[in-house]
Amino acid sequence: MSILRFTFLGTSAAQPTVHRNLSGLAVKADTDLLLFDCGEGSQRQMVRFGTGFAVDAVFFTHFHADHFLGIIGFLRTLGMAGREHGLSLYGPPPAKRLLHQAIYLGTEKLDFPVEIQELRDGDSVRRGTYAVHAVGVEHKVNALGYVIAEDARPGRFDLQKARVLGVKEGPDFGRLQRGESVIAVDGRTVRPEEVLGPARPGRKAVISGDTRPCAKLIAAAADADLLIHEATFSDDEQERALETRHSTGREAGRVAREANVRKLVLTHLSSRHDVEYGKLLAQAREEFKGPCDVAFDGMTFEIPLRE
Repeated sequence: MSILRFTFLGTSAAQPTVHRNLSGLAVKADTDLLLFDCGEGSQRQMVRFGTGFAVDAVFFTHFHADHFLGIIGFLRTLGMAGREHGLSLYGPPPAKRLLHQAIYLGTEKLDFPVEIQELRDGDSVRRGTYAVHAVGVEHKVNALGYVIAEDARPGRFDLQKARVLGVKEGPDFGRLQRGESVIAVDGRTVRPEEVLGPARPGRKAVISGDTRPCAKLIAAAADADLLIHEATFSDDEQERALETRHSTGREAGRVAREANVRKLVLTHLSSRHDVEYGKLLAQAREEFKGPCDVAFDGMTFEIPLRE
C-alpha cells in the first residue's frame, strides 16, 4: 500500500454547525477509497474537499442517524452518475435491515449492485495488501471501531549483494523483492532472504467511532501510527459523557497514552466546542505527550511508510 491518506468530511457530534458537518471520514488506501460513516451532507463535503466519488466500500461504526443518513442521497448520486460496479457496505447489526431500507427508499431503482455485510467484534475485511478489522466498542447502541492494518512489507533490497550472487538485473530483482526465488547466471538458486533485509512493519490506523474508553480499543490500537478518537465532551461534562456513552478529550488522551500510539486526532466534538476546542485539546495533551490535534472539516494528511 503506497498511500494512506485521511480526509475528514465531518467532525461534529449529533448536529451540524456552520463549521462542522456530521460524521464522515474518507480514507485513500492505495487504490481504494473507503468511507467511515456517512452523515448527512457527506457527499457535498466529498465534492468540497476533492475526494471524488469512486468509493469502494463504506464502513459504518453504528447506526445513530448522524452517522449514516447521508448514504441515502449518496447512493442516488452514484446511480445518476452512471455507476455500474458494485459497492460494499459494512457495519454492526442491524446493518442489513437499516441499510436495505436506505437502498430502497424512494422510487428510484439503483442500477448497480450493493452488498451489505454485518460485522462483529473480531471480524476482518481483507482488501489487497491491507485489512480492516472490526473492534467492539462501548456506546449506547451496538457499535464498532475499525483498525486499518497494512501487511508487513519486504525488507530493503541489497542491490550489491544481488549482483555479487549473479542475479540478472531486471525482472529477477522484482521477483526476489516479491518473495520469489530466482536462478542466477551460474545456475544456482538465490532465495529472497539472501538479498532482503528484515521485514518492515506495515502502518496501522485506528478509528474509534462513538465510544466510552474501552479495553478492547486500547488493545487494538497498541503501537498504532494513528488513533482517531472521539472527544465529544470536556472534563466538566463528565457526567454527560457517562450518560451518553461518549468520551472526553482527557479520556481520549488517556486511551492514546495507554495504547502507545504515535499520533492522536480528536473528532466528534459537541457543538459547544465547535470553534472553542482549546479546552479539549489541552486536557488530552495532559494525558498524552505525543502529537495531538483536533480535526476540522477538510483536514487532510498522510501516514508515511514505516522504515
